[in-house]
Amino acid sequence: MTRRRAGLVALVGAALLAFAAEPVAAQPSASTTVEQIWNLNMNLLAVAIPITVLVEAILIYTVWRFRNKEEALPTMENRRLEITWTVATAVILLFVGIASYQVMASPFVTAESTNQAELQTEEVTHIQVEAYRYGWTFYYNGSSFGQEADVTSTGTLRLPANQEVNLRVTSTDWLHAFHVPSLGLKADAFPGQYNQLRTVPTETGTYQLYCAEYCGSGHSQMLGTVQVMPQDEYDQWLQDQRSGDSSGNETSADNSTSGNATATPAGTPTPGATATPA
Repeated sequence: MTRRRAGLVALVGAALLAFAAEPVAAQPSASTTVEQIWNLNMNLLAVAIPITVLVEAILIYTVWRFRNKEEALPTMENRRLEITWTVATAVILLFVGIASYQVMASPFVTAESTNQAELQTEEVTHIQVEAYRYGWTFYYNGSSFGQEADVTSTGTLRLPANQEVNLRVTSTDWLHAFHVPSLGLKADAFPGQYNQLRTVPTETGTYQLYCAEYCGSGHSQMLGTVQVMPQDEYDQWLQDQRSGDSSGNETSADNSTSGNATATPAGTPTPGATATPA
């Protein structure tokens, strides 16, 4: 293999890596949470691609350079080379560690399992997510979890755009998992316990919600939606629910668990069953 061919192979390899990375770059940024996660992925990818190309180029050159050697020669000591790749490895690991820590330490990425007084502010929307076999109920608690929810929805979670939201995730029966991939949200739902999620939805639209933990025969149909609305429409929707229903409850017409009523064992409490249709 000539040097020209070796260079061509390395160039093709780099092009293939860039082509493979294109779907990653096209991922949506519908919330501050998913934006931070994908920014970290892109930063790590920017480091990984040059390293991969360099290693492959050295490998190809080595194979070509020593292709006619019948026996392998012993490696000669080269302290400069050893110091160079040791320092380079340390720098790369330091970069990866710092970049990862900045994202993982963010409250918009790492789930928090305790109630925090600093979150009880007027600028944060508080919503309790309650999982059950096999559906979702959402309690809109306004500006604090200390107040009773006056609006409830089943199947569809509504969030205000460009507004910080604090979600408290729990379960009424057994283990479930709240997962909205497009918003970068995921947290286990334990009976009698709470996991916290914080985010700021930045793009209006409807996003898929599903249970990410196998929870029984109806697990595959334990679906829901998250609708991100402009702030004024969200406020109007809350007002309509308060004025249009004395109980403040709303049962979503597109609740995907409506066909699973027979799959719920007898005696199992399901919050969605108590909701009064508007």
